[in-house]
Amino acid sequence: MTAVINVPVHIVTGFLGSGKTTLIHSLIEQKPVDETWAILVNEFGQIGIDQAMFDARDDVVVKGLPGGCLCCQLAFVLQAALVNLLARSKPDRVIIEPSGLGHPAGLLDLLRGEAFQDVIDVRDIIATLDPRRLDDPRARQHDTFRDQLDMADAVALTMLDHSTPEQLDAAHAFVAQRWPPRKWVQEAHHGELPIKLLTQSGSADASDTAMPTSHQALVATPSLTGNFFDAPPTPGQPQKETGTSLGYTSVGLRWHPSECFDLDRLAALLSELPQKARIKGVFHTDHGWKRFNRAEGTFSVENSAWRQDSRLEIIQPDTLAACLPDIEASCSTCLAAD
Repeated sequence: MTAVINVPVHIVTGFLGSGKTTLIHSLIEQKPVDETWAILVNEFGQIGIDQAMFDARDDVVVKGLPGGCLCCQLAFVLQAALVNLLARSKPDRVIIEPSGLGHPAGLLDLLRGEAFQDVIDVRDIIATLDPRRLDDPRARQHDTFRDQLDMADAVALTMLDHSTPEQLDAAHAFVAQRWPPRKWVQEAHHGELPIKLLTQSGSADASDTAMPTSHQALVATPSLTGNFFDAPPTPGQPQKETGTSLGYTSVGLRWHPSECFDLDRLAALLSELPQKARIKGVFHTDHGWKRFNRAEGTFSVENSAWRQDSRLEIIQPDTLAACLPDIEASCSTCLAAD
């Protein structure tokens, strides 16, 4: 740990499907060529898919931490992963993307603790806000949703292509009501954020917001370590993992990389799932490897360099869990004919 001093660490927080990963992608594309960055990605689900959403490159090290919340269940895992990254990769900058259900308080306490004193410098906390979320009373009243914004030093307004002018005005008004005022509020068109807002940021001024009771109850809860680097499942025997906490349920599936899916049938299936379901996936299809992403009803399909296995993660409120079909059986009908 003596080899690195005051490495800038940035937290990009925000509720489920608010465009955190897209925002980080835009920053990576603007990265100075002489810098090495490390990205730590936490996710609520047990399978671990977010690391597969980043393309491999020599100057960006990506580490996925699935199976819980960094602020409580995975605090010790995060500490070990960050220590390892700093020692091995010696990054010039670190970006941490907590789960959309992660509360920043515990994460901030860990980063400001004795283990990282004089080693890292926690910069302005950035929260992403999808203006459409404010139309949902459940989101507005969710402790984590509100605290993510209250603890943020700055706010990036995302999903603007899918928001009305009225929703955008309401988002600006909502953020303006936060106290103290945010250092900046940026409209991130197409998920793009000027890199100077990252590189020229100051030290985080986050308030002493306490972790809500729902998260405190999870601190002593053993967490799965995730199966991100496990060998792929046996062909014809997909691996399934489920998890429930903080009012949400996750369903994750992995398939052997040799199993090939019909792209059109798979896209149709995922598009027809309940609108409130957050969907991420990487699949071997008859049109090559594809990355699927759906948030708040917005669906995208892109080429992917991932080849380790096919995997899918679906997260939705517990109140809607009964609406989800048998996704394993449904996906099996989308396998391409030999």
